[in-house]
Amino acid sequence: MNVGIIGVGLMGHGIARNVLARGGFTLSFLDHPGNQPVDEIVGLGAQACATPAEVAAASDVVILCVTGSPQVEAIVTGENGVVSGLKPGTVIVDCSTALPDSTVRMGAAIKAVGGEYLDAPMTRTAKHAHEGTLNLLVGGDAAVLERVRPVLASFTETVDHVGALGDGHRLKLLHNYVSVGFMTLLAEAAAQSADAGIDPKVFVDVLANGGGASAALQRLAPFITEGDREGLPFFVSNAQKDINYYRAMSDAAGAQKIIADGVANALSSAVDAGQGQAYVPELVRIFRSNAD
Repeated sequence: MNVGIIGVGLMGHGIARNVLARGGFTLSFLDHPGNQPVDEIVGLGAQACATPAEVAAASDVVILCVTGSPQVEAIVTGENGVVSGLKPGTVIVDCSTALPDSTVRMGAAIKAVGGEYLDAPMTRTAKHAHEGTLNLLVGGDAAVLERVRPVLASFTETVDHVGALGDGHRLKLLHNYVSVGFMTLLAEAAAQSADAGIDPKVFVDVLANGGGASAALQRLAPFITEGDREGLPFFVSNAQKDINYYRAMSDAAGAQKIIADGVANALSSAVDAGQGQAYVPELVRIFRSNAD
């Protein structure tokens, strides 16, 4: 199969290199200023394309790995979008974090021109993308998933079929709400601990040996104790976007979102203070009473 990718960012770059190096597939990618440096993947044989339509025309499988629903919709149905270059039978695999209702609409647009659509959001980090050990939550036709599974295997550790189209993104938003919510809560507690002069290693040890033990603690501990933010290179602005998507999904479902509103307010305060490009672990610094 010929593979295309749109979105060679922190996550997409790792996906691209593994599609080429581990999977041995041919790869076309959208030339875009938001890409990470592409020298490595070009050296492995990747070919640049000027528009999403060109990527689609060259591919049997197209992976989308962009910020959110507005970007996905522009890529799929916008000017020179995927729908205008798609070959019948081509499968779109949307690894972005997007709104389920938008995903269903994009799936219908692809179906109308003879293609197939899967939502396949990721639940790990850029480090796992680089290592080829991402986890995917896939919504859509199970038979279509089996067709593209060899491509997905090149950059994943697990690929779980979780339901109908849109269910992958619904579960990703639920997952990110819990994950980002935990980390935001922890950052607020760590900031108060630091303001009180508590030894950060003692703070981490107390949580790790009690009810605070969690993946959130593991990801924030390097920043809490050593000021190392690199364990989770995820922008605060992207965390804010994911929480707002969760809130929009909750509104559409008539679901309670009292705690989600609080998390959103905390993240918005950081973004409004000009800290949107900080990494999530840096919330520990941003939330301090004497933050810079």
